[in-house]
Amino acid sequence: MPAPDLSLVHRFVPPAEPGGPTLLLLHGTGGDENDMLDLGKMLFPTAGLLSPRGNVLEQGARRFFRRLAAGVFDEPDLIARTAELAAFVHDAAGVYGFDEDRVVAVGFSNGANIAASLLLLHPKVLAGAVLFRAMVPLRPAAAPDLAGVSVYLAAGRFDTMIQPENTELLATMLRDAGAEITLAWTDQGHNLVPQEVDAARRWLAQREELQPR
Repeated sequence: MPAPDLSLVHRFVPPAEPGGPTLLLLHGTGGDENDMLDLGKMLFPTAGLLSPRGNVLEQGARRFFRRLAAGVFDEPDLIARTAELAAFVHDAAGVYGFDEDRVVAVGFSNGANIAASLLLLHPKVLAGAVLFRAMVPLRPAAAPDLAGVSVYLAAGRFDTMIQPENTELLATMLRDAGAEITLAWTDQGHNLVPQEVDAARRWLAQREELQPR
């Protein structure tokens, strides 16, 4: 069955149990709406899965927002694309009937960065987030209220694309906004390894607020 006509091409898998959370799956550069589905199932087998495709093309590779150079983001475009994603989640909840208050982002690299931007610019959209290889996307004009939001940050000490100080700054920004932060370091680069997925799965399983009602 084709997906309904929402603002982003996407895949949706309903939750296995009524009242379960929905994972908003956000791919990295060059991915699409299919890339994160298996990861979502591994992280939370009973959750619903909402997996959009980024609307930006960079030399043929899909992204969620434009950048001017590696690690240098087109901030006006990022702000506009983040608002577009927030509206998409709201509209998708209306179409598919999932609980809009129980959406948890799972993002990798570019997808993790726009998830962080959602937290900073539209803090009511997400109940939590798992961010693999995220960096500070922007500094918001006003500090968000992230009280009650839990965020798992998975970072690599040898990531040549993200300086450790940048990851630490993101954790501080989110913590200062009221979020509960778990920052997990591994001796990896920008690549994601199975033990990180397993650690994130265990973290999600321990979140009482995400269990089916």
